[in-house]
Amino acid sequence: MKLRLRLALTAVAVTVPAVFALVQVEHSVRRRTTDEVIAASVLSQMQSGGRERCESAPDTWMVRTRSQRPPWEREGLPDLGGGPPSGAPPGETSGPGPREPGGDGPPRKPTGNRGPFGRKWMPPVSLFPFDGKFVPGNAQAPALDDDLREGALSDGVGVRRYTKDEDGALVQDLLLRMPWDGGPCEYVLARRVEPPESPEVGLPPLYVWGVPTFILLSAMVAALGPVMQRLRRLTEEVRASSGSHYQQPVTVRGHDEIAELARAFQEARAEIQAQMAHQEAREQTLRDFLANTTHDVMTPLTVLQGHLAAMQQRLRTGEPLEPTLMHSAMSEAHYMASLVHNLGAAARLEAGAPQVQHAPVDLNALVSRVLGRHQPIARPQRISLESGVPAEPTWVMGDETLLEQAVSNVVLNGIRYGRLDGHVAVVLETTRHQTFHLRVIDDGPGISDEERSRLLERRFRGNAARTRDPQGQGLGLHIVHNVVELHGWKLTLAPSEYGGLEVGFTGPLMPPPA
Repeated sequence: MKLRLRLALTAVAVTVPAVFALVQVEHSVRRRTTDEVIAASVLSQMQSGGRERCESAPDTWMVRTRSQRPPWEREGLPDLGGGPPSGAPPGETSGPGPREPGGDGPPRKPTGNRGPFGRKWMPPVSLFPFDGKFVPGNAQAPALDDDLREGALSDGVGVRRYTKDEDGALVQDLLLRMPWDGGPCEYVLARRVEPPESPEVGLPPLYVWGVPTFILLSAMVAALGPVMQRLRRLTEEVRASSGSHYQQPVTVRGHDEIAELARAFQEARAEIQAQMAHQEAREQTLRDFLANTTHDVMTPLTVLQGHLAAMQQRLRTGEPLEPTLMHSAMSEAHYMASLVHNLGAAARLEAGAPQVQHAPVDLNALVSRVLGRHQPIARPQRISLESGVPAEPTWVMGDETLLEQAVSNVVLNGIRYGRLDGHVAVVLETTRHQTFHLRVIDDGPGISDEERSRLLERRFRGNAARTRDPQGQGLGLHIVHNVVELHGWKLTLAPSEYGGLEVGFTGPLMPPPA
């Protein structure tokens, strides 16, 4: 449902009950005022001679019917206290109404529902006397119900409002107790009959409910119009911002709820821009990474193909295979395997922590596997791989695949950049503070302090590395750094006491698994 239609329905839903309440209030005020006017008029009539006339002829006193003409149609002044003229049958008026000037035709009919001086005509009131026991003095008097009698006895006025007769007119009864005791006119019943077309029966005059309704609707339209315009303007700005790939800002005006909505759109736009920039940077990094990796893989793959072709040629001619040729081919194959492992580790690290599997890992077994895997590479270069681990298993919590890849990268760097007849040692120690300290130490060429501070950067390779192994990819220590951070451990790089590099891993231990 459109907001405009919803607001219109809300306005109608608010206006209808408000108009109904106004109508009810107007009816209530009118009825109460009518009751007070009738009571005061009857009491005034009874005190100004009406009592004597009532007591002298209670059976014919002040009987009026709905067929009586309004007072201003009668000749002379209204007879507010007298009954019909002598000899007139009960229930008739005191005389015919005024006739047209100069004619003997029927009395004039009233024009509209107003009398002299524009005064509204109130339908006539019929009076019926009752004694102290509520016995009517007039045979035409209506019956009294319990509410009327109890109201007159307790409050002096019993009211029975608006019962319909057979013609659909409204009948109002007021039973008034007179300020004297005894006699046939101790109580007087005043009956007023409203015709079916009376405002008491239908809606009140238009000015009663139409003007407030118009004011209320106008106020709601005046209040909601600017709101709709601001919402429409905000919708257009949001669409324009979306069409410009969120380059165009959304204007924030004011300090109300619509301004808060615009501010939320603006914040969402900034967040989307940041996400798009981050995504674009990642895509660019991935493109660069794939381009560099393709170059790194193609070089050793081409060299390996050349070595294999030379070996195949020697086998065909029956020439013996040279150990250096076999060693070069194995070195290139191991390099590509290391590159593939690093690419897999880098992909997992780019995916974030949810891809990391945390489980108990025995560092003693991990060190043994890493050194065993690198023995075929270290042996041709006459590099000795050594280890020192505790007698009992050393348990930590982590991702075994990533941890093994990290330690392998450090050991491989020690072999690749070590000197002939050199050494690479892996030392694992535990402390009293339930922590471990794993160190990978080599006696190769050292590295300057400036380059050592940048070794953890992605794709960075020191000058010595570029000279001795130009095929290096610069991913190894960067992956080591990410793995250590992901596990909450500490990584240190320092010169070793043997002239090479010492890489340290420090982290918490865990109790042995059950």
